[in-house]
Amino acid sequence: MAVPVAFFAVFFAYPVVAIVGRGLKADGVWQFGRFGEVLTRPDILDVLWFTLWQALASTALTLLIALPGAYVFARFDFPGKQLLRAIVTVPFVLPTVVVGTAFLALLGRGGFLDELWGVRLDTTVWSILLAHVFFNYAVVVRTVGGLWSQLDPRQEEAARVLGAGRFAAWRRVTLPALAPAVAAAALMVFLFTFTSFGVVQILGGPGFSTLEVEIYRQTAQLLALPTAAVLTLVQFAAVGAILAVHAWTVRRRETALKLVDPAQTARRPRGAGQWVLLGGVLLTVLVLILLPLAVLVDRSLDLSGGHGLDYYRALGSAEANSGTFLVAPLEAIGNSLRYALVATAIALVVGGLAAAALTRRAGRLVRGFDALLMLPLGVSAVTVGFGFLITLDKPPLDLRTSWILVPLAQALVGVPFVVRTMLPVLRAVDGRLREAAAVLGASPLRAWREVDLPLVRRALLVAAGFAFAVSLGEFGATVFIARPDSPTLPVAVARLLGRSGDLNYGQAMALSTILMLVCAVSLLLLERIRTDRSGEF
Repeated sequence: MAVPVAFFAVFFAYPVVAIVGRGLKADGVWQFGRFGEVLTRPDILDVLWFTLWQALASTALTLLIALPGAYVFARFDFPGKQLLRAIVTVPFVLPTVVVGTAFLALLGRGGFLDELWGVRLDTTVWSILLAHVFFNYAVVVRTVGGLWSQLDPRQEEAARVLGAGRFAAWRRVTLPALAPAVAAAALMVFLFTFTSFGVVQILGGPGFSTLEVEIYRQTAQLLALPTAAVLTLVQFAAVGAILAVHAWTVRRRETALKLVDPAQTARRPRGAGQWVLLGGVLLTVLVLILLPLAVLVDRSLDLSGGHGLDYYRALGSAEANSGTFLVAPLEAIGNSLRYALVATAIALVVGGLAAAALTRRAGRLVRGFDALLMLPLGVSAVTVGFGFLITLDKPPLDLRTSWILVPLAQALVGVPFVVRTMLPVLRAVDGRLREAAAVLGASPLRAWREVDLPLVRRALLVAAGFAFAVSLGEFGATVFIARPDSPTLPVAVARLLGRSGDLNYGQAMALSTILMLVCAVSLLLLERIRTDRSGEF
């Protein structure tokens, strides 16, 4: 545990505590009265209320739309199922900046709906809610559908034989078994929407602000560190409570059920009702998932005189972007790939060691460490990024001008995905195999290399893929620490969207399309090497 603890202490706890301390300390004295000052301001109360209710609304809407999809993927067998499963997961690994850009192309000024019916939904709460459903649809489908596919259907059939109706059998048998998975999915969706940044920043306009957006505004634009510190601690407390409840639902799901092979539960749809349900889910995927992505690609090719590659060609010109970038925007692709590869390597080392430690030890301390590893998913990335700038500025950790800052920030987000992917597989390794290797004379290192590694190799590749995808799209912290001459793809997209003109807008769409394709290819490769079909991330 030494390496993961040291990594999180230096690159997560230290920057966050430092930025909070700078905001709440005056002349070395803690000013806790600022909590009352900040949390009673009407504008801050509006932000807190909007953050809460939009997260609740996004979660409810996502469950309503995605649960039928979870059932279809769990119980039906149809051509192209695995490809469609990968497609619905693409939005989850897309950077939130790209998600916001896609819905801007669909719902914004000059967008698809504006041209077709004269309807604009950008700067409205509906665009935010729909984008959140788009982003989190796969969380419900894979988490709930993964468990649903492993529930023995004979239990529900037995209830039907004993006289229960179809709905009563589902309500009394299947729903209680699914409840922990539904709760876990709902909590994860709530977490992602509660801390939403890129989507609200692009689609919400000046009228809507979540806690994360407000922290960014107070930090980067107003330099009001006391207000930002208070909001960071409020978000930290809320996220900690969410993760604690999520950990409880996961433990309950792991111990309460006897599962079967998913291949035994899926079958071809039978009857008109099931075919209608399958058709409805396919239509939902088409409209909710594929349409925004298709419109994004179309806008990247849309020119005043037709369609072409002019926006893509302009990405390679530093002169055409001299007012926005010090280098050609196309260089952001190479920067992002290099940063993501380094961040993936760091995340694999730190997350792999953490997962190994959690596998071999138990107790409250280790369980607490497991929960702490998830905190970077919910703590303000803006706070982490700004904290990097004010803490890693003196020897022996003077990294302000170093390129390694960006991969370090990205690795913080990648580590939880590595741990969550590796931990179930490592726990499934029979400890007696290691003991047998030791009896036969193998050293601990050789036992790990010849026993554990062959069993977890594919899970390691899956973990690397997820870490690479989320590192590629990290925006909240990177926007602070990426150097002007080395922007990443999400930062470049945000800069282009922040400037007026058709050329800037078109290039933003082109860069977003490139980033979407890279993430999609990564995910399709992951689907080919998945070691199981449990549906967990």
